[in-house]
Amino acid sequence: MTNNTNNLSPSDLAFVPFVSVDNMMRNVRSIGVETFMRELAEYIEDDFLRWESFDKKPRIPAHAPEGVVELMPTSDGKTFGFKYVNGHPGNVREGLQTVTGFGVLSDLATGYPVLFTEMTILTALRTAANSALAAKYLAPEGSTTMAVIGNGAQSDFQCLAFKEMLGITEIRAYDIDHSASIRLARNLANSGLNVTICKTPEDAIEGAEIITTVTADKRYATILTDNMVGSGVHINAIGGDCPGKTELHKDILLRSDIFVEFPEQTRIEGELQQLDADHPVTELWQVFAGKAEGRTGKDQITLFDSVGFAIEDFAALRYVRDMLPQTGHFEKLDLLADPDDPRDLYGMVLRSSANGDNQAA
Repeated sequence: MTNNTNNLSPSDLAFVPFVSVDNMMRNVRSIGVETFMRELAEYIEDDFLRWESFDKKPRIPAHAPEGVVELMPTSDGKTFGFKYVNGHPGNVREGLQTVTGFGVLSDLATGYPVLFTEMTILTALRTAANSALAAKYLAPEGSTTMAVIGNGAQSDFQCLAFKEMLGITEIRAYDIDHSASIRLARNLANSGLNVTICKTPEDAIEGAEIITTVTADKRYATILTDNMVGSGVHINAIGGDCPGKTELHKDILLRSDIFVEFPEQTRIEGELQQLDADHPVTELWQVFAGKAEGRTGKDQITLFDSVGFAIEDFAALRYVRDMLPQTGHFEKLDLLADPDDPRDLYGMVLRSSANGDNQAA
């Protein structure tokens, strides 16, 4: 804001591009949800390929019996990004979202934010994009059928991302809440996917080359037992994303080649909670970079123990920042104080107050 008492309009430096929920939906519709996730996956892969340039740490949590609130920061040395996100499975009983979030991208040279955006919708999109990206390297070649166990808010995005990026055509859906599966089938009715609603998890995984588990309860659960999982499948395990929350029987993990984003975080929050601290895993970035093998044989069980990592959100923030000039769906948020003299912040407040009093008189 300028010090000129006759002009209280914010300066250009005061404004930060802000993407509201409404504008995020406009952006997604403008680009197309499937194209959005495919392009977002390209940004994620690009950032994973420069993995060593990033500051990496497990996310910073605050746990409660009802759920968790987390901060997910990272930097590539030039740009800083973080996401605020919560996970409260019981929220749905109160008509609230299980996961909400917002994010910020900043210029490290000045510390000034360059983007402020909602990340509830964006997290759903990047989670699905990341799952499908991993599956490109880990799933059986030519996969057409995916079982989706847990048909909540994330499931639609997963189905569409796998259709766009892997050519999945058949979805076998199961949820303990039958109405959730009906909702999923209704939402995907015109997507080109054939959705079969199944009565049991066993029915859902029959004939599926890919099994996605995306349940929400914050507890040690066994969504898949060892006898349910045959050889040659890829398991996309999303639901185990905080301490005390898992979906797979331990014996499945012992039969699988496990791939993770960041081991230090996954061992705390993922299915890996169930295994010894030195159990071997492969980092996903190494597969993308050709430094480690992904799927190596038709009988191999691959498991992506996905918990979400800050670099994925950093990539999502970069993607949104880069697409805004194309779509134009954002607001200018008056977020940063910008006095004419950067040492005279209080003087700006005084002059603004005086001008306001004069106008009121």
